[in-house]
Amino acid sequence: MILLADIPGERLDAFLARCVEGMTRSAAQRLLEEGCVTRNGRPGKKNDKLVCGDEIRVQIPEAKPVDIVPTQIPLDIVYEDEDVLVINKPKGLVVHPAAGHQDDTLVNGLLYAMGDSLSGINGELRPGIVHRIDKDTSGLLAVAKNDLAHVVLASQLKDHTMARTYECIVCGSLKEDSGTVDAPIGRHPSDRKKMCVTQRNSKNAVTHWEVIGRYRGYTHVRCKLETGRTHQIRVHMAHIGHPILGDTVYGHKKPELGQSSQVLHAGVLCFRHPRDQRPVIVAAPLPDYFRQVLDKLVQL
Repeated sequence: MILLADIPGERLDAFLARCVEGMTRSAAQRLLEEGCVTRNGRPGKKNDKLVCGDEIRVQIPEAKPVDIVPTQIPLDIVYEDEDVLVINKPKGLVVHPAAGHQDDTLVNGLLYAMGDSLSGINGELRPGIVHRIDKDTSGLLAVAKNDLAHVVLASQLKDHTMARTYECIVCGSLKEDSGTVDAPIGRHPSDRKKMCVTQRNSKNAVTHWEVIGRYRGYTHVRCKLETGRTHQIRVHMAHIGHPILGDTVYGHKKPELGQSSQVLHAGVLCFRHPRDQRPVIVAAPLPDYFRQVLDKLVQL
């Protein structure tokens, strides 16, 4: 992978974390320590200060064996070929192992179903995972079956050519029929598990939304991501005063209409195929839990 520095004075490890989708700063530092990154032909160091135009070459090492137990988990595979598969993730399924979820995640299920046929770019915690969706968000998730597919799909995420469209129910009635939230998102200053709209240590974030249906006290909304920040739709809708129904983290603290987690579904995923660049469009219908909420709204 070849990248060109574009911000003078930026540290090399920070540059890699910013420009390589899915790479953390610590992961970038590991690659630098292992000699996998060069700057203008010479081994790079994590604290190198870059000059605009510096050529950065990144060599992704062979995937290391993962210490994750393959687990038989039902997977709703809605698209698959030799390079890519797209999963329709149910609400409540964690994407990758973390504290409290070591052997019941999507990654465990993928390892059981696919074995070694997954990319390893994201290291031992997230084999094959190009992007994530929250545990309690349902819908489409792209998985790379080899490193070429992973690099290409990650670059599409970075340059916003991978299109992701969601549907959600928000609290309140939006005044307009459509709009855009353009507000940077960063880590919350006092709660590190949360994100927030902030100018400090943030990244630009843009969400386009349009109203699908209006109900008493709630609105059915379609959101299209221009960027893909953590919790972006949840943060942005709360920022404009219309938090997602059931989102007790960013919205109302008590469950409403029987929902104690966000009513949010990743319904459409569009990308260029990593091998031949043909357009691929995958759609997943609204799940039962979402339709049940809509039925309740009609009766209000």
